[in-house]
Amino acid sequence: MMRITLKDGTVKVYERPLTLEELAGDLSERLRQHAAAGLVDGTLTDLREELTADCSVEILTFQDERGRDVFRHTTAHILAQAVKRLYPETKLAIGPAIADGFYYDFDREVPFSQEELMLLEKEMQRIVKEGYKITRFTLTREEALQLAASRGEDYKKELIEELPEDEPIRFYQQGEYIDLCAGPHLLSVAPVKAFHLTKVAGAYWKGSEKNKMLTRIYGTSFPKKADLKAYLEQMEEAKKRDHRKLGKELGLFTFMEQGPGFPFFLPKGMVLKNVLIDYWRDIHRREGYVEISTPVMLNKSLWETSGHWEHYKENMYTTTIDDEEYAIKPMNCPGGMLVYQSEPRSYRDLPMRIGELGLVHRHEKSGALHGLMRVRCFTQDDAHIFMTKDQILPEIKGVVRLIDQVYSRFGFKYHVELSTRPEDSMGSDEDWEDATMGLKRALEEMEIPYQVNEGDGAFYGPKIDFHLEDSIGRTWQCGTIQLDFQLPLRFQAEYTGEDGQKHRPIMIHRVVFGSVERFIGILTEHFAGRFPFWLAPVQVKVLPVSRKHGAYAGNILEQLKNQGIRADMDMRDEKIGYKIREAQLEKIPYMIVVGDREETDGTIALRSREEGDLGSMKLEEFLERSL
Repeated sequence: MMRITLKDGTVKVYERPLTLEELAGDLSERLRQHAAAGLVDGTLTDLREELTADCSVEILTFQDERGRDVFRHTTAHILAQAVKRLYPETKLAIGPAIADGFYYDFDREVPFSQEELMLLEKEMQRIVKEGYKITRFTLTREEALQLAASRGEDYKKELIEELPEDEPIRFYQQGEYIDLCAGPHLLSVAPVKAFHLTKVAGAYWKGSEKNKMLTRIYGTSFPKKADLKAYLEQMEEAKKRDHRKLGKELGLFTFMEQGPGFPFFLPKGMVLKNVLIDYWRDIHRREGYVEISTPVMLNKSLWETSGHWEHYKENMYTTTIDDEEYAIKPMNCPGGMLVYQSEPRSYRDLPMRIGELGLVHRHEKSGALHGLMRVRCFTQDDAHIFMTKDQILPEIKGVVRLIDQVYSRFGFKYHVELSTRPEDSMGSDEDWEDATMGLKRALEEMEIPYQVNEGDGAFYGPKIDFHLEDSIGRTWQCGTIQLDFQLPLRFQAEYTGEDGQKHRPIMIHRVVFGSVERFIGILTEHFAGRFPFWLAPVQVKVLPVSRKHGAYAGNILEQLKNQGIRADMDMRDEKIGYKIREAQLEKIPYMIVVGDREETDGTIALRSREEGDLGSMKLEEFLERSL
């Protein structure tokens, strides 16, 4: 007898072993048809896997993230099969699933062209129509090396040589195509009904600049053509909203070849950044935070104490001062810890909420840089809360409420993930259990749904991540709450309790925007550059019909500025229609047109970016409307 516990807690009893596919079919024929893989006791597994003992099982479909990964990893193999058919001299490297799709790296002397991508798609369609079953087999290390050598796959041979000598090595086969792969994969190629190869890029073997440059083909896939069509339409819309394009057009920010990955904010972009920062400061003052600023560079011993030197050194910029090694800070928390320790603390000081808009630097490989979304320096809107154990729950709830308020202000929906202990972590099992349960309890008491993201916590503690959904359905991880028992311990931080004894505080690390720069990139794409009135760098553009109306227009401009409105004036000797179109392209919320009639009547002609011509009115009426 075998007891199988399903995701909803239902227990199914079977008298004989059965595969995951058979289990899915027993539960529902529809589920069997849509199943991609399974989780057996939390381990991602092929549908062809046989169940022989009591276990917990979840059947995954394309609707599940890990099910999508299996579906798209199978598509990557279909792509590689098409490449080997059309260009047999090409050598295979690796082909994983990634967010929103997959890629496969190939060693080919001449990079693939767009025309060749179309040929590959047609060959992939033929392979899917041929409907190959996908089979799995294992070989010994020696057998695997012989197979890779016989097929001329040098990169596969290198990967095999890096595996443990006594480990059976897994391969997958579909038709004539065989690939070294840990899996899992779909049972056949037939379900992959809709796919598209999106672009070609260069990629170093194993991500190292010391290795050969390979050709990487990106793509995506879906079970239905309608889903692919909707995705491609979303991508076209995303291109129009690309913050790099809009940032240049709207004069917000730029990048220079003298500093790859280091953004330059232009005057209008600086206005936008400062409005966000002013808003951040207002809500943090209200919530009882104090603000600090810590040095951008601190010595090696600090980073050794914090654990960053051991766990994060490859991402840190270092230098030597007076024969001592220093690092530019990749995170603000060690500096915040030094501020906490700068004077004796009592239980009466706790909770102590310390905020910092700290400029941090992290080394990113050049290929990973992407506008404001992935940079080498950014302003992190950090805060560190020092507290007693009894204060964990109310403090986490307070941070969750603050983050919810901020995201609601921008119109973002979001979902929450709880990330647990990673392999590369420090601290006791007991501390990790207490920290994880503290985060879970706060979410559950606030009735906030969450997903568990196993093993993706920070090296010093578990975390709650907030994933925003923008106006075209994309998600972005921004806010995070990390509960940390380790850093106070490593720094020997203390406070005097009510009993007069020394106690160890507990620490929350949290961000709301995450990176101010990245958040600006997200907002730019979310609003397509059409920032709401309160956020727009220029809120009103005054447009005199001709130069003779300049004095009246200047008076209007002065009154607007006196009311705290960010206003500008277009005094160019151009036709008014041209000025209006220019202001619309600049995505300015309001335009005030003044000519003979307006000057005579003491009025303005108001135009809205969203509503067009709003007619004639007194300036005071507009001010009441906008302030």
